[in-house]
Amino acid sequence: MVPHLITAQNGPLLELESKVLDATPAIERWFRLEWQEHTPPFYCSVDLRNAGFKLAPVDTNLFPGGFNNLSADMLPLAVQATMASIEKICPDAKNLLLIPEKHTRNVFYLQNVARLASILRQTGLNVRLGSLSDDIKKPTPVDLPDGQRLVLEPLVRIGMKGRRLGLKDFDPCTILLNNDLSGGVPPILENIYEQYLLPPLHAGWSTRRKSNHFNAYDDVAKKFAKVIDIDPWMVNPFHTKCAGINFHERKGEECLQESVDAILKKIARKYREYGIKEKPYVIVKADAGTYGMGIMTVKDASEVKDLNRKDRNKMSVVKDGLEVSDILVQEGVYTFEKINEAVAEPVVYMMDRYVVGGFYRVHTDRGVDENLNSPGMHFVPLAFAHNAIPDTAAKPGVAVPNRFYLYGVVARLALLAASIELERTDPEAE
Repeated sequence: MVPHLITAQNGPLLELESKVLDATPAIERWFRLEWQEHTPPFYCSVDLRNAGFKLAPVDTNLFPGGFNNLSADMLPLAVQATMASIEKICPDAKNLLLIPEKHTRNVFYLQNVARLASILRQTGLNVRLGSLSDDIKKPTPVDLPDGQRLVLEPLVRIGMKGRRLGLKDFDPCTILLNNDLSGGVPPILENIYEQYLLPPLHAGWSTRRKSNHFNAYDDVAKKFAKVIDIDPWMVNPFHTKCAGINFHERKGEECLQESVDAILKKIARKYREYGIKEKPYVIVKADAGTYGMGIMTVKDASEVKDLNRKDRNKMSVVKDGLEVSDILVQEGVYTFEKINEAVAEPVVYMMDRYVVGGFYRVHTDRGVDENLNSPGMHFVPLAFAHNAIPDTAAKPGVAVPNRFYLYGVVARLALLAASIELERTDPEAE
């Protein structure tokens, strides 16, 4: 199923698509050179928004949890990309320990774990699941609706002086986290130096900040824009950060208002420049955290003053009780794509530096300017027709694979930014 664009304001995006197609060899060479300088995360997913006049990433997840939503047709790509990554990290790898989130009652998430484990096993690895949950004290089977069974096992420190992490009878070369560490870094994961821990601990939400990511993305977008001669704004949302916010005590409201007002004015100037008639808006969200928590849509700075108790409670705490003190104010990017008349946004999945598929996040009860990552959403696998190989002979806006190729390019820009972000925030960097 191919989502349709519902806006006529696509002149700038058609120009972007045209320039990307014309510059495909230069773009791919540019990416190859960048990956010689930077190491991509093991895996990554990127939420994109297509406004017809702009295409930009709005969130980058380093612990993707939707592998079950990928089209089965794309799985061979995921296996090949994973194999390439494993060969670089640990060429003689035999055992891999996968550490999922604690919420074992979320069937959809567990189906993601099963799909991810299947991809890893097809690369030739022995894969077992180690749980951070205190409730898992022995191998515990979990049956899934599709007949699959996962076995969660308690983590233990092994080896001389407990310097390695594994299971009772399982010593892995590599440890893959599918747990975003929102609740902090458990002691059992600390001081692991003899094994590969992916992603690194500082990629977890206990330390990671979205503002650091989008600061890195600013630099990537500017470099990319020079390669194909476009306005960086076409692929980059404005953003700023407010620190020291306390919604319950109403501390930092003035900073928040000023930041919202400043970003709204910058968006308005761009809208005037391109003749865009839509109303500018911003997304105010926690600078750390995931699962669509701690997010509000704002169209006027006055809306963040004197928030009612319900809104203050919503904004003050995110997943695992992580308290919000830093706020990201990000340009709101409309999504003018629909599936069966429901608003949709593309999510692109990558393993290593390769696009391996994606899906549309769809929500029947949300508008084109609202966060779709909320209860009631559902997913439709991206129709990566012809593996999204661009049709360079087609007119811009006509060939669907060209749109998907464009999504892959912008998602890889966010992937590159994530790589740079992790380098800059590495606590052990020299």
